[in-house]
Amino acid sequence: MARVSKNRKAVLAKYNLEKEYSLTDAAKMVKDITFTKFDASVDVDIRLGIDPKKSDQMVRGVVSLPHGIGKTVRVLVLCTPDKVQDAKEAGAEHVGLDEYIQKIEGGWTDVDVIITMPTVMAKVGKLGKVLGPRGLMPNPKSGTVTLDVGKAVKEVKAGKVDFKIDKQGIIHASVGKASFDADKIKDNAAELINAVVKLKPASAKGTYIQSVSLSTTMSPGIRVDANSLGI
Repeated sequence: MARVSKNRKAVLAKYNLEKEYSLTDAAKMVKDITFTKFDASVDVDIRLGIDPKKSDQMVRGVVSLPHGIGKTVRVLVLCTPDKVQDAKEAGAEHVGLDEYIQKIEGGWTDVDVIITMPTVMAKVGKLGKVLGPRGLMPNPKSGTVTLDVGKAVKEVKAGKVDFKIDKQGIIHASVGKASFDADKIKDNAAELINAVVKLKPASAKGTYIQSVSLSTTMSPGIRVDANSLGI
């Protein structure tokens, strides 16, 4: 029989795996059941009642979290020389074009977000095989393909999150850190959930939001009562 760790016992003593909690209570509890020695990320998983294989039911969008995500987002801007200064002043860690395209072709992807311009997408598009599987490919729908690269960098740094449904019909996104106050976790999670609700495809039938759970790195998920979301 598998041994139950001390931390696991402490977690199980604090909440019921089968119970659904209000978003407010879940935000408080997710802090209580986190025992990692590092500042764990807080994640939201939203299972949608749609068919992700159908193009007209693809759910993808961006949302600016009111309290940010609690970590430094490393940004690469691939742009023409006239936009380099704007990108640097906005806080981008890496700015350039051809030299970074060569680095990426060689396997370098040590960034969290890549922002580029429509005028250089012909060059950037060739990097799809490297960037696509890592979720780094710039996309106009996520605001990472734009002429105003400075503004895009500032938004990403401030807590702008790109989310997309996966093959299982689930949206997974980080909404903060375990060190956040419970109210900030709740506010960020609510902002993400509301953004997903607004993107409900017209062709979607039945229950759109099927389940929502809140968790941290290495913690079990806390089921959130849909009735507490006001949707």
